[in-house]
Amino acid sequence: MLAWSHLHHHSKLQIHGSFSLSKPQNSTPSTLLHLSSTLHANPCIVSSSIVNQLKQTDDNNDNIENPKEILRRHNANSSSLLLHRFSHRRQNEQQAQEPIDKEENLEESIPEEEKVKILELSLVTRRTPQFPGSVYIRSPDETSKPPLHKLFDDGSSGRDWDENDKALIRAIEIRRKVTVEIMKEAMRNGKFGITYSTNLISLLPDFIDHVMIEAAALKNSPEFAKFTFNARAKTFIDESDVVPLIRWLKHNSLSYPQIGKLICMSSGNLETIRGFVESLKSVNVKGRLIGVVLLKTGVNILSRKLEELDEIVWYLESNGVRKEWMGYVISRCPQLLSCSFEELKSRVGFYLDMGMNNKDFGTMVYDYPRVLGYFSFEEMNQKVNYLREFGLGTQDIGRLLAFKPQLMGCSIEERWKPLVKYFYYLRISRDGMRRILMVKPIVFCVHLETTIVPKVQFLQDIGIRDDAIGSMLVKFPQLMTHSLYKKIRPVVIFLMTKAGVSQRDIGKVIALAPELLGCSIANKLEVTLKYFLSLGISLPQLGNMIADFPMLLRYNVDVLRPKYRYLRRVMIRPLEDVIEFPRFFSYSLDGRIIPRHKAMVDNRVNFKLRYMLASTDEEFAQKVEAAVERRQKFEAGFSISSLSNSNTDDSTEKTLVHFDSQNAIAQ
Repeated sequence: MLAWSHLHHHSKLQIHGSFSLSKPQNSTPSTLLHLSSTLHANPCIVSSSIVNQLKQTDDNNDNIENPKEILRRHNANSSSLLLHRFSHRRQNEQQAQEPIDKEENLEESIPEEEKVKILELSLVTRRTPQFPGSVYIRSPDETSKPPLHKLFDDGSSGRDWDENDKALIRAIEIRRKVTVEIMKEAMRNGKFGITYSTNLISLLPDFIDHVMIEAAALKNSPEFAKFTFNARAKTFIDESDVVPLIRWLKHNSLSYPQIGKLICMSSGNLETIRGFVESLKSVNVKGRLIGVVLLKTGVNILSRKLEELDEIVWYLESNGVRKEWMGYVISRCPQLLSCSFEELKSRVGFYLDMGMNNKDFGTMVYDYPRVLGYFSFEEMNQKVNYLREFGLGTQDIGRLLAFKPQLMGCSIEERWKPLVKYFYYLRISRDGMRRILMVKPIVFCVHLETTIVPKVQFLQDIGIRDDAIGSMLVKFPQLMTHSLYKKIRPVVIFLMTKAGVSQRDIGKVIALAPELLGCSIANKLEVTLKYFLSLGISLPQLGNMIADFPMLLRYNVDVLRPKYRYLRRVMIRPLEDVIEFPRFFSYSLDGRIIPRHKAMVDNRVNFKLRYMLASTDEEFAQKVEAAVERRQKFEAGFSISSLSNSNTDDSTEKTLVHFDSQNAIAQ
């Protein structure tokens, strides 16, 4: 007896046979194999030439009568295999009997025709490669069983399908899987790797469905009426040239997700993809940016005409956007290609009406391409009207946007209003805000909580008052864009440790000269510091000089050296004069120091450096005139006193002579 079972989860085929070693009477030398073609109902009986009769030794087969025999010839090798199977029959029957009960309900749902086909498929011996879903298209030498579990609905979808719907869905899924395998085979023939093909095709559900529809439609053509579905699908894929297109797109650096999305967007019209890619390459859009532009336009750009794209490019070039900039502009604002020509003209006119010329407009679009095609007209008008509240005119706003178009990308509610409120807290007036906006408009684009507030808190920590901080920000708006930990803090530490500025004076120094926070320590501050120390100025003295005149460290050594040389060699002034009045280095040598020194020399007057330089020309002239007058009076008073003394001596001498004369006459 021999028993075995299979048929992929849902069917069991039991074959029972008997073997006798007695020599039959009417037998041929060849061996005969008796098999039954029924499922579960009738066993298959195996006999050879030495078998005389069938002996039913198994109790389970007592109810089988007159089995239908299928004679098959087999040799000694198969007979030995049969004997080996017979020895394990009982054990196999016990293992096979357990799942039979569980599958009885499933077997009952299989139609009789399906059972016959399943039986036929179970008897095949070899398998040729087939596509998933090709259940019944098998060659007689196949051994693998079809995935029968896919033919049944397990009810996991939760939807109440009727039988017709279920059958239709199963048929579509089978066809879809067959189409996927045909597509993979076409890509393998096109020298694509298995992984690349699998990943790409998984992103082509719409195109796979399109191939299924077109392949089904080809059946209506007399030429393809007798073709199988596989042949029609393969023919359509070959004629569509999708594989060469994929190869070409990959050569142009498009990623497989981009290629998959573009093919699905094309709705089967694959030539439009090649046309748009060529057009973008002609305006210097390169690499993966081609895919980015085609996918992020906001609409299906493949549905537009190439002439519309050429018209947009021409209009931008005629308004100041250079041709070599066009690829950069389109790459960073693909939404431009979704605009109609009339909408684009309105957007360009929106900025040109603010007083921009073509050069300013082209530079603005190059600096921030989204300013032209990303925002709606409503957003653009709202932001321009808000800027007018700072007291800016239309042309001022035009110049501002040409200089910093990123302002159009900032939110009024999230960026501008919280910043304005914070400026009011720091006692910055509207005029101060306007100055900040015109000098450093990027301040209105930075994040308040993470960029500006920490810097203000640091300035408060070093002893600067809130109103002074507001004045600092108005005077030097760049302070709000410098890094706190890489720029501001290192400069403060340098001034306190290397420049001799005390902790008591550091707040005063920063408040009076916030520009110091923007200077480079290595290239500016340290070089100037070393020069002053080389003059013989001590570190505490230098700290006092900086506290008196914080801008002292911002001057270049090449500017300081001639002034100090003139002071010591020509004016013959001591070093203490510079320590007392460090602002001396802030005045022009040729424009103020030399002319006033000559005026003092010519008028033979002398002033301290503070009175010599810290005044206007009129005030200096008045000082010189007053000094000359005092000098003249002084000199005149000294001369009168000397003259009166000289006249007294002469009159005394004359009196004595006259008296002597008279005495002589009397005698």
